[in-house]
Amino acid sequence: MLSKKTQYAFQALMYLASKETDEPVLIAEIARKKKIPLKFLENILLELKNANILDSKKGKGGGYYFAKNPKDVPLATVMRLLDGPISLLPCVSLYFYERCKNCDEKSCGLHTVMSQVRDANLKILEKKTIADLAKG
Repeated sequence: MLSKKTQYAFQALMYLASKETDEPVLIAEIARKKKIPLKFLENILLELKNANILDSKKGKGGGYYFAKNPKDVPLATVMRLLDGPISLLPCVSLYFYERCKNCDEKSCGLHTVMSQVRDANLKILEKKTIADLAKG
């Protein structure tokens, strides 16, 4: 399940991607239009900025804007950044692997099935981008 944080991030990113211009957008505007708590949104956008997905401009005419083209930001990247592993078990995670205690991965049916689930999810999440979300 996506965390509220990641859901809000996707809402904000879709809003930015749907804008007609590349002009910076104020956090307050995004928060108001998407009904996201302002302080929570500030932290989310800062994480996205630190990951070089967004950038910001201070002062008059300031706000947040994409540092990368929304077509180049896979959904999986945002999910991993904000929620961590996409896989349902740590023993099948590609980036956050941890061996399960008392389990032989080679003969574990759950490991096998969860690997297939991970691969099916990633097939979509690595291909679909923020631009795809913004299109509807």
